[in-house]
Amino acid sequence: MTLQQTRPAALEAVQPTDPGPHPAPAIEVRDLGMRYGSVQTLRGVDLRVEAGEVMALLGPNGAGKTTTIEILEGFRRRSSGDVRVLGCDPDAGREAWQSRIGVVLQAWRDHRRWRVRELLHHLGRYYRPYSSPDWPRPQDPDALLAAVGLTDQQDQRVGRLSGGQRRRLDVAIGLVGNPELLFLDEPTVGFDPEARQEFHQLIRSISARGRTAIVLTTHDLVEAEQLADTVAILVDGRVVARGPMAEIAARHAAGTEIRYRLHGREHVETVPDATARVRALVRAHDTALSHLEVRPQTLEDAYLQMIRDHHRAELGTSTLAVEAGHHDAA
Repeated sequence: MTLQQTRPAALEAVQPTDPGPHPAPAIEVRDLGMRYGSVQTLRGVDLRVEAGEVMALLGPNGAGKTTTIEILEGFRRRSSGDVRVLGCDPDAGREAWQSRIGVVLQAWRDHRRWRVRELLHHLGRYYRPYSSPDWPRPQDPDALLAAVGLTDQQDQRVGRLSGGQRRRLDVAIGLVGNPELLFLDEPTVGFDPEARQEFHQLIRSISARGRTAIVLTTHDLVEAEQLADTVAILVDGRVVARGPMAEIAARHAAGTEIRYRLHGREHVETVPDATARVRALVRAHDTALSHLEVRPQTLEDAYLQMIRDHHRAELGTSTLAVEAGHHDAA
């Protein structure tokens, strides 16, 4: 059973009432810092995620993504800065606040002996005391199973699911409380292409209604580009770029790529003004020019460029410090 076949029931399950104008931001972070002993992991991180927004938090391994997310989820206490998640300081969050958040980790605690629908029904009971007419909880298990494509496996034991099916169940567990804020950590690891596409459609359907904010961490930049409204890029504990997807790509990528063939030889150029360059090529070479392609720079291009720029800047700073030390010693 595919998501397309089950979409009406799935959408009905996650449709809260109209939020009205100007809902409060889901996440506000100012000058967030985190220190482990003498090691500064986060340095002055600022973030803002609006209700209904999908934000991708990107960065290389060790950049501070996991620490940031754990602070936002209330799993780790910060060293400094101001953090508000759904209007509450996560350090002071209680069960009522936790019930408003959904988390999809890379791996959950094992529930091998539970049957799939039975597990969702059981977990959903914990959210019932926090239901309201404005935001009903939990979601209907059958509609939720349909939304993630597990209707046919509802009576199977969790331990008998395939890796991709188990990952879909992880997503269903994250959604069972009908969250106002959903954290997705590498959500499509183990998905086949069809399951990935259906999951992307599910996330788009949730975000399209404008209430549930989603924070996505992934190393798949194509996935981030397809799902996210905005991105924040962390490098060495600092946010080096944040904003709308297209704006980040245009601001930080080094121009537009042009590919063409001339007299049998293939050429690749990256230029700041693709229109002017194409016109110049056509005027100069006319029919000798063939296989012309113009490719706007992507989020991946911008991301890699920012990583390179940051490392060059860090290397330059280190070199200056060494030279200053030698000068002082002399």
